[in-house]
Amino acid sequence: MSSTAKTKHPKPPLIVRNARVKDIPHIRSLVSRVYRASGMGTYSRAMLLGQIHNFPEGQFVAEYERTIVGYCATFLINGDVALKPHTWNEITGGGYASRHDPNGDYLYGMEVCVDPDYRGLRLGQRLYDERKKLARSWDVKGIVFGGRIPSLAKRLRRYGTPDAYLEEVKANRLRDPVLTFQMRNGFEVLGLLPRYLPEDKESEGYAVHLVWRNPNAPDEKEEQRAKSYGGRLPDTVRVATVQYMQRRVGSFEEFTDLVRYFVDVTADYRADFVVFPELFTLQLLSMEDQELSPAESIEALTKYTDPLKEALRDMAVRYNINIIGGSHPTRMPNGRVENVCYVCLRSGEVHEQPKVHPTPNEVYWWNIEGGHSLNAIDTDCGPIGVLICYDAEFPELGRHLVDQGANIVFVPFCTDERQSYLRVRYCAQARAIENQCYVVMSGNVGNLPKVHNMDIQYAQSCILTPCDFPFARDGVAADTTPNVETVAFADLRLEALRAARNSGTVQNLKDRRHDLYTTVWRER
Repeated sequence: MSSTAKTKHPKPPLIVRNARVKDIPHIRSLVSRVYRASGMGTYSRAMLLGQIHNFPEGQFVAEYERTIVGYCATFLINGDVALKPHTWNEITGGGYASRHDPNGDYLYGMEVCVDPDYRGLRLGQRLYDERKKLARSWDVKGIVFGGRIPSLAKRLRRYGTPDAYLEEVKANRLRDPVLTFQMRNGFEVLGLLPRYLPEDKESEGYAVHLVWRNPNAPDEKEEQRAKSYGGRLPDTVRVATVQYMQRRVGSFEEFTDLVRYFVDVTADYRADFVVFPELFTLQLLSMEDQELSPAESIEALTKYTDPLKEALRDMAVRYNINIIGGSHPTRMPNGRVENVCYVCLRSGEVHEQPKVHPTPNEVYWWNIEGGHSLNAIDTDCGPIGVLICYDAEFPELGRHLVDQGANIVFVPFCTDERQSYLRVRYCAQARAIENQCYVVMSGNVGNLPKVHNMDIQYAQSCILTPCDFPFARDGVAADTTPNVETVAFADLRLEALRAARNSGTVQNLKDRRHDLYTTVWRER
């Protein structure tokens, strides 16, 4: 080759890979573009978190020149559910893939969409092929889904009924751009699904019930395949809850030294998570020389927000432990005051979870307002969620986190007397049972005489489980002696949750009646 010859660089490859959490904004944008004409909108961030967390192996993106141009969402489910008539909302758990069953014998395809500007790249074919590869690798019987028929509304007058239209396509006398493609890919038509997706006006709400049967599936008599139950996650997660004593401190450094002591101790016990109580930073107000008004107190605390986040982040990295940083009254950029939990991961990431429902006392004393977001947080031990005290008393919030894939819900709380504490405790136990998840509570003890609304404290911190055979007898993995400063530990098996959710004595998540009720979260 001469020195003047030009080297040709190949174009960046088109790849199909598993979807990741950081892809979510791009997936949302893609889905919005694809369904703009139909008016169906896009998935919420929470729905996409649920899809990725519930079955990460089943979610794919097609990436071309570093741009996401296709998305495919899939989960496992039993054929006795998938092969019967159903709606999209029922079978997908409202779009979260929350009905994913690790023991399912079919893959269910809840979404395939392709950027209309890239249709010449056969992206749909690539995504279908990837789904078939997944079916073969998991030895499932096949793939089931409800396929859109977006040409139906335009052609319905000519053919009279959706059934007549379907028969014409099946007989190859009529070409439907979507259904014909699916039939060419080996999918068999089982029939029509009325009211499958009412928002799909182009399809008149109908879908075609389709199945692809895996030719390599094991015979029914063969031994059932072994399952990894989410092999990416550690089998056991060790959690620690700090029952924290409120006492006077002389400086911010003295406060962080107290916090560091507990982080150090729990890290020595090789805990994966340590949780501190709600509003444990109000201890910083004890440094003031005079009693402050509530408004003055908030302003005094605001200056500690950034140093607090940095201190907790540094401890999380330095001690190799994920810190659920209780909560701290925080002045937001728009001037609102919110009660925010800072979750500092040992990777160095910092996440924020505001309290959604401030109590009447918080509103009265601190002018605190409720936040507007509730998201599962990805960690190296799987997705988790945070419900700050009063939030645990609202069932919708716990369900929303678990729909997004959360296995452990942390509840930092601050209660003044036993009745207040028991409200949080009983509700936290209910969240563990109805969502088949673990709940970890952490509360304050002691008192701060010159700090408004922190006069007395009552707490009995605990680590709660579902109530079924794989778990602690009373649904309590560990608890503390009331009103003393201490730490409690427990080892939590994530596999036990999966077993309970799919083959337990009761199966609350699977047995929800999606045909009767649903909870809709609004994007803000």
